[in-house]
Amino acid sequence: MAKINPNDVNSLLDNFDKLKKDHKLDLSADEDLSIAIMNLVSIEEHFFFTAEKTEDKKYYDLLAGVREIRKSLLKKLVDDKAEGEVWCISKHLLASSMRVMEVGTKELGRGHKKEAYELFEKAYELYSLFWGVNLKAIPTKGIKNISPKALDKSDKTKSGALSKFKDLVKKVVDCCIE
Repeated sequence: MAKINPNDVNSLLDNFDKLKKDHKLDLSADEDLSIAIMNLVSIEEHFFFTAEKTEDKKYYDLLAGVREIRKSLLKKLVDDKAEGEVWCISKHLLASSMRVMEVGTKELGRGHKKEAYELFEKAYELYSLFWGVNLKAIPTKGIKNISPKALDKSDKTKSGALSKFKDLVKKVVDCCIE
C-alpha cells in the first residue's frame, strides 16, 4: 500500500500558495464552473422527473441537450480519459454535494440548524473530495487507506481523509480572486 508523506503534501500546498501569490493559479473560474455543472446535473434530474410525471417525452430531448452541455463543461475540469472511473466519480461527487447542500438548506429553513450544519459539512466534504481527486493533490494510485494524519502532521483537531481534503481546498481554491 502506498503511503502519503506529509512533507510532500505540505510542499504541494506551499507551491499552490506561491502560484496563487504570483497570480499564475486562479481556480476561481473552475470553482464557478463546478457549481454550474452541479446545477446542470440538477436540471437533468428535473427534466427526467417532469417527463415521467407529465408523460411528455419532449422533456427527454431537453434532458439530452442539457446532458451534452454538462459533459462538454465537465471535460474542462476532469480528464475524460482519467484512470479508472474518475470521470463518473467526479460527476457523482458534484451531484451528491449539490443534493446534500439542498437538503441542508431545507433543514435550515425548517429551523433545524444543527441538522443543516451537519449536512452542509458533508456537502463540503464531498465537494472537497472532488477537488482533491481532480487537482491530483493526493496520489491515488495504489492507495487503499489514507491515514487521518497523513495530509497534515501538525493538524491535531481534524480526523479523516475527507476533513483533510476540505482543508486542502480551503487553502488552494479561492473564489474571490478577480
